[in-house]
Amino acid sequence: MTDLDPATNLARPATSPTPLPTWPREELRLPSRTLSVRHAPGARPDQPAALYVHGLGGSSLNWTDFMHEMQPFVDGWAVDVGGFGYSPPPRDGDMSPSGHARALVDLIAHLDIAPVHLFGNSMGGAVALQLAARRPDLVRSLTLVSPALPSLNLTKQNAHLPVIAVPGIGERLVPKFMEADAESRVKGSIDVTYADPTRVAPERLQEAADETREHDRLPYASDAFLRSLRGLLRTFTDIGPNRPWKLAERVVCPTLVVYGRKDPLVDSRSAHRVTKHFKDAHVVVLPDSGHVAQMEHPEFVRAAWERFIL
Repeated sequence: MTDLDPATNLARPATSPTPLPTWPREELRLPSRTLSVRHAPGARPDQPAALYVHGLGGSSLNWTDFMHEMQPFVDGWAVDVGGFGYSPPPRDGDMSPSGHARALVDLIAHLDIAPVHLFGNSMGGAVALQLAARRPDLVRSLTLVSPALPSLNLTKQNAHLPVIAVPGIGERLVPKFMEADAESRVKGSIDVTYADPTRVAPERLQEAADETREHDRLPYASDAFLRSLRGLLRTFTDIGPNRPWKLAERVVCPTLVVYGRKDPLVDSRSAHRVTKHFKDAHVVVLPDSGHVAQMEHPEFVRAAWERFIL
């Protein structure tokens, strides 16, 4: 396990404060589903593809700055998983990590980009693990940022999730939470997921709030959140051969797992399990990062990927 201090181990590249990168959104109509994606073209036409998968309640916007960092190396695609962002729920109704992973299989086939460098944050990490373990032919490398994998270490910020997942309780609480204005909810999310919320550019706050308002208008918004949460938590109690840590043992591609020391949702002490279960894994802990290191420190996650995967 590598504990990287951003101040000493990974030099921050000189960057211009403006303009911030943006990637246009497009809607792809696949035979079995519709998916919204954002594309950051690689610097060269012969670069391998990368696929980015967001966490619970997030969207493809969660990867915007990191996609910019990765353009010298990959042709990047960020997806809104079914029921989030601008993607409608899957037609089969399966919003478990394995269900979302099947959507990624369809997307990779539609874009004809296999094998991909696969990235997943939080719940997206659980989804990416499903894909890498079950379809190794589609994955060139696996990078997990604060992955939502089973752990005995509950935190103050995630202890309420099992309560929300209880049938009936979630149906009352989630719509009530959505009554708050979009700006307040986005700011609250940033306060929880960043080690230092002041690092967020005002433009990024506005983008997230605008998307949240649009998503609130969709009739399935709260249901998609609850279905995905319940599907994720079911993997935490799975004792079968496809439980997450058993799936990790089936991953054959190079793997990088990044944790934030100040992450209040995924305890970085879980890092010790990674090298016990993944065959070819490197673990990096960023001391001054929270739950979304690819957003808070995109340059450091890129540098770790360049060091251990490229």
